Amino acid sequence: MEEASLRHVRRVLSTEVLEHRLPPLELPARYSDAADECLTRLFDAAVQGGRAEGLALVAVGGYGRRELCPGSDLDVLLLHDRHRDVGIVADAIWYRVWDSGVRLDHSVRTPKEVTAVARSDLRSMLGLLDARVVCGDTRLVTSVLAKVEELWHAHAHRFLPELAAATRERHCAFGELPYLLEPDLKESAGGLRDLEALGLVARALPALAAVLGPPELEEPHALLLSSRVALHARTGNSSDRLLLQEQDDIANDLGYPDADAYAAALAAAGREVMWAAADAWRRVESVLAGPARRSGGRDAEVDKGVLLRDGEVALGTAVDLAADPAAVLRVAAAAARFDAPMALATIARITAERPELGARWPTGMRDAFVSLLEYGHRATPVIEVLDRARLMEWLIPEWAIVRHRPQRNAYHRFTVDRHLLEAVAEAASLLREVERPDLLLVAALLHDIGKGRPGDHSATGRRLASDIGRRMGFDARDVAVIERLVKRHLLLADTATRRDIDDDETIELVAEAVGDALTLELLARLTQADSVATGPAAWGSWKASLVTQLVENVRAHLEGRQADASAARPPSPQVEALVKREELALHVAGSEITVVAPDLTGLFALVAGTLAMHRLDIRQATAVAVVPMAVETFEVDLDPTRPLDEPALLADLRRAIQGDLDIDSYLRALEDAYSRYRRPAAARSPDVVVLVDERASAAAAVVEVRAPDSHGLLHRLARSLAEAGLDVVSARIATLGHEVVDSFYVREQSDGSRPGRDRLDSLRAELVRAAEVTAP
Repeated sequence: MEEASLRHVRRVLSTEVLEHRLPPLELPARYSDAADECLTRLFDAAVQGGRAEGLALVAVGGYGRRELCPGSDLDVLLLHDRHRDVGIVADAIWYRVWDSGVRLDHSVRTPKEVTAVARSDLRSMLGLLDARVVCGDTRLVTSVLAKVEELWHAHAHRFLPELAAATRERHCAFGELPYLLEPDLKESAGGLRDLEALGLVARALPALAAVLGPPELEEPHALLLSSRVALHARTGNSSDRLLLQEQDDIANDLGYPDADAYAAALAAAGREVMWAAADAWRRVESVLAGPARRSGGRDAEVDKGVLLRDGEVALGTAVDLAADPAAVLRVAAAAARFDAPMALATIARITAERPELGARWPTGMRDAFVSLLEYGHRATPVIEVLDRARLMEWLIPEWAIVRHRPQRNAYHRFTVDRHLLEAVAEAASLLREVERPDLLLVAALLHDIGKGRPGDHSATGRRLASDIGRRMGFDARDVAVIERLVKRHLLLADTATRRDIDDDETIELVAEAVGDALTLELLARLTQADSVATGPAAWGSWKASLVTQLVENVRAHLEGRQADASAARPPSPQVEALVKREELALHVAGSEITVVAPDLTGLFALVAGTLAMHRLDIRQATAVAVVPMAVETFEVDLDPTRPLDEPALLADLRRAIQGDLDIDSYLRALEDAYSRYRRPAAARSPDVVVLVDERASAAAAVVEVRAPDSHGLLHRLARSLAEAGLDVVSARIATLGHEVVDSFYVREQSDGSRPGRDRLDSLRAELVRAAEVTAP
């Protein structure tokens, strides 16, 4: 084949993968072979029958491992022993490869230069350790690569800590593959780069080779490499980030029934690699530290039947697991306490000898389990090790359904099982703020246990949590609290962001659902832990303040006293003065924007649209009539890099009220401009959902619209309500990833009465149309 056809070979191989005629795992070797043939032909032509002794082409890195993917660079070294024609040969090869359209990472070095760069540069060393000869002087290449291998062994105490630091830095930059919505298949923790590192560490420390490259990593490696091949073939570029919109097609390419099944398999593979890598780096650290810096060679008993030995936690030989199954959890708690790995022999023994737990956990089991959970983030990797050995299912059989279960939306950042562990870790930091830390930790672990089963996950989870709590040995009163916490774990967050938290009926409904002060206290901390564990979009100072105020209102109700309602506070003197002037005015105080304007139908929609034009995201709003004026207050997100232009905002508000500003056209243009750069969040946009509740408040009904986020959505919905003859009294806006939930408290324009169910139901179709006008 001609060298210019290498790109054609790549395209043909990619097409065969996409048409399911070539297994993705076979492409790297075939593409590498084609590259070898191409470079060999170019090399032979360049030397033109001249002296090839002392000259060779070397495949480096992924090309050296024969793992070329469609988007991979061709990483090549031209090795020469002071060959007089090396420059001519290099130019003849490099330019022909460049002309073929294949990206080339090339270098020209002597053996001495190779060893020098390997000694001084870790990245170059790592690439050379995977190198192999393509063509030319094989003896020259063999000699040089042997010296590189010797350097790797001789300087392992310097190279390995440097590699460990680079690995930690990479993990921080690219996150953890099993838990990311859109992971990097190569660079994320648990990805292909970690597998490469494991192999290189095993070569540096042969004594650890048996535990650093276990056979169970073969399947994860195959899935990760196949995924990278399919991703490159489908996108036609070199990006290794697995975007959401590609996952359905790649799942099909790899033979999975749907994207969820593929995501679960990928998460399992990534976790297997992460577990192996984390264990490997702990063992490397122990080896490099030496016996004197571990435990002096002596066993230290740190708990009943639990030993700290050579930097590892082990189970004492005298422990009888059949009589004392709680020892499993004492070992795990000690591993978290000392931040030390569990000995492999101990994990194997526990897996083989664990007894059946029966209908009720043995004495001491629950306390040991809670003690483990109390270690928070330090407990997470330990529980992951237990889960790898299927010990979490031994403890809680219901765990099997949530294990590796993906949450394919932008709101959550973790799989269900990891989210539960993250929630436990966050809850562990709040234990001093609650009366019953044990109930908080168990509820955090179980709050989403109902996901992956039919029906509402909160209701399903309540039933499962009830069974689990009884098995753990909690009494009936404690089980009832755990049930309420799991069933109502979304109550405070949803109510705080979608309802008027100072409304008496809202407070009474929450108090009735919670039941007592203990549950309220625990639910408040569970809400915080759950939200923080969900992701950055789920918790912030604004949401925290709303939840805190709601909890205080409900606590006051339960105690029979009057809460200090924030809504009851009078307007500031500045706003009162503006009302008395009876003309359009604007007052800005921090993130709160108050508009005073003549009361007119649709004013709320006009103000919301004008704020959207100024790219202000509204979080909540209230509207009060002070005849003949209206006072509308909006809590907004201010961009610190773009100061608010108050005169321009006031001028646009005046034009909007006078009918001289085409808000809709401007917002459509703004949405079109953003949509050009907005990547689709999923294969299919979520449906618009409209819910109505005529009894949520004594003074107003609630209309709740859940829809894809878009510029001016609040404006369009408020305008539809105004055109239907309803006044917006207040609004709450909750952002859920790429969706928003806009909740409106509405009254009849004609007489201020609360609209009934039939009246509200008649608005559904129009609100859906309004939400879908420019939805991405």
